[in-house]
Parts: sequence; C-alpha cells; structure tokens
Amino acid sequence: MTRSTEAQRQSYDVVVVGGGTAGLSAALGLGRSLRSVLVIDAGEPRNAPAAHMHGYLSRDGMPPAEFLEIGRSEVESYGGEIVSARVEKVAPDTGGEVDVTLADGTVVHARRVVIATGLVDELPDIPGLAARWGHDVLHCPYCHGYEVRGRAFGVIARPEMGAHQALLVTQWSKDVTLFLHQVTELPDEQWQQLKAAGVRVVSGEVAEVVVENDRLTGVRLASGEFFARDVLFTATRPVPRTDMLPDLTGDALNQTPFGPFPAVDEVGRSGIPGVWIVGNAMGPAEMVVNSASAGYRAATLINAELVFDDLADRGA
Repeated sequence: MTRSTEAQRQSYDVVVVGGGTAGLSAALGLGRSLRSVLVIDAGEPRNAPAAHMHGYLSRDGMPPAEFLEIGRSEVESYGGEIVSARVEKVAPDTGGEVDVTLADGTVVHARRVVIATGLVDELPDIPGLAARWGHDVLHCPYCHGYEVRGRAFGVIARPEMGAHQALLVTQWSKDVTLFLHQVTELPDEQWQQLKAAGVRVVSGEVAEVVVENDRLTGVRLASGEFFARDVLFTATRPVPRTDMLPDLTGDALNQTPFGPFPAVDEVGRSGIPGVWIVGNAMGPAEMVVNSASAGYRAATLINAELVFDDLADRGA
C-alpha cells in the first residue's frame, strides 16, 4: 500500500503530527467522528528496533511495523489522509486554531492539532550498546522481560534510576548484576534492597558491550575485567520530539526525573491553544497500549469540543 506525500487539501478539522500508535489511534477516532483529518508521519516510531510488541490485548507479539500498517489502513478506511513528511513548525493563530508548516514549506491549517511525535531514546555512550538496542539491550521489562526470563541479566545504572531498574527486573531473573558504571552513590535503602534481592553489585565504568556471533555475551569494564551476561537493561535519556512547538518554559513544562516534557492535563490538552499532546511526546513511560488509549480519548474530546464550538458560533 502506498501513501500520499502531499495533502489533498490545505485545511482540516484536525492535523495529527506523528503516525505511531498514539497518532493513528487519534486519527481513527476522529475519522469515525466524521472529521477531516490529516496524519503527517515522519516514519520514526520509537519501537522500530523491536521485533515484537507486547502487552497489547489481542495483538501481543505482533511486529510493530505490521501493527502500524493495519492502523494506517483503518484510518484511511474512514477517510483519513496520511502523508509522509516532517513538520517544522506548529503555530497557533489568534483564533485558537493552528497553522502547521511542513519541511517543504507547505502550510496546512487545522482547527486542532494533535502532537504524537513520540520521543528519542538516548543511550549511554558505551561502545557496542546501541547496536544491540531492541535485541538484547532493553529498557522495559514489561515490554520484553518475559521473552528473556531466567537468563543472566546485567543492569547498567543511570543516575536518575539508581538501583531501581535492577531491583525491578529481579521479578524476571534471579541472576542480576548491577553495574554502577558512572553512579558513585546509592541510598542506604537501595543497598539494603539489593542485598535482600540477591543482586550482585559491580563498581567501575563499563567500557564496552561484548558481542560474539551476533549475540551479546557480556560487558568489559575499563579495568579490563569481563562479566558474562546474556541480556542488558539500561535506562535511556528520553527526549520528546517537540521541536516544532513554540518554545516551552515555566508551567508549560513538566519536569520529570528523566528531563522536561510538555505539560498537559489529564486528557492531553496542552497550554498551547488548539494543541493536544499524547503518547510519548508528553511522557516517557507510555507503552503501546497506553498510547493507543490516550490518542483515542483525545480524539473523542476534541470532536466534542469542536461540536460545541460550532454551536456557539451559531449562537446556540
């Protein structure tokens, strides 16, 4: 199935920026509400490195690319348009509506915009780590822990997580080694928990991830010491893809332990007039099933908002 690279019209009820789970779910709800909707997709889903997605009832184990292809077809079946493009700027106008500027200079107008651009996972700068991302270097045990259960886990500590991730993954394996890497201190409570959980703790900086025959075999420290491991977990630095929005400061940002994200209310409405933000663009912990729910919920509320705006314009 081919997708258009050009919008068929220049004004829509809603423009959805991002064609991942959250964006397509929003577009589906809007299409079913008889709204004109355009999805602008840069083709950069967060879970692209993963072979399968998990935890989504009835779709558990499905390849992410297959899941998105089905979603696109469903959106198009309700009249939604999907274009392959990148958005450079989202600019609210004085009437509460929004202009969306594409990389080629095209400007599309929308009564409302949904930002569903996701985030970028920035990994620790350790040689060999990025090449195994999504295979045997993981970050979410709820997404992939079952598939690697019972194997020898290594956890590379991050300052914002401390020992939390190592303690969490003991549910999936009792052979867990925490590599402190560049973390120099842990709270006394975490030391006690690590001891109780049977987690081995190794000091010293991780110098490289060792791979043999296309399989992770362990890590080597700067000291030269090698530790055999089958799987590595590490927290990433999640960076939301929201450069197209106006500069956000103060109350427009939600300060999380992982860095700033755009602030939204409980349904995804941002402080920027006409702009909603859903999925990983507004928080680092949204899994596929959560993103789908957030996108569809935003769609229903945006439709209701537009219905009552139209009534108000008619003096009702």
